[in-house]
Amino acid sequence: DALGRSFQCATVQLDFQLPIRFKLSYVKSDGQKETPVIVHRAIMGSFERMIAILTEHFAGKWPLWLSPKQVMVVPISGNSVDYALGIKKAFHEKKFFVECDVRDLTMQKKVRDAQINQFNYILVVGAQEQENETVNVRTRNNKVCGEKKVAEVLQLLCRERDEKLLEAVMGQKPKA
Repeated sequence: DALGRSFQCATVQLDFQLPIRFKLSYVKSDGQKETPVIVHRAIMGSFERMIAILTEHFAGKWPLWLSPKQVMVVPISGNSVDYALGIKKAFHEKKFFVECDVRDLTMQKKVRDAQINQFNYILVVGAQEQENETVNVRTRNNKVCGEKKVAEVLQLLCRERDEKLLEAVMGQKPKA
């Protein structure tokens, strides 16, 4: 987990009692009856245990492919709401969990709320972004990735999600 502790997730158990209780048997190649051994296995352990371990490990900052809050679109003003809703639709069509914050609050407050709610990516849009068909990308850790074409952002985030990457692709320097 995030603190370096290890947990038991998978289990394999040999059960010698249930075959006797259920009077199970099989015939060996030499014709003798034999009582089998039952092998119980739980590859992930309990579902709840696995979720608890993942929650602890990621400290609530889920990778994009596991996150229920992947993308938040933030219009700077009421004039940008239609463009923001179009961006939301484009991401929704690519199967992202996406929301659009159209509340009558400052952009800074909307961005801060999205960060507190652990949205992986926050896409800020205004008149300039609408004119350029771009979005201004930020991460939940307040890393400003800058203005990027919508198609480029969609492509990068689809890759991050589909390849189940643990690290964010936006704002990362290319690996040498």
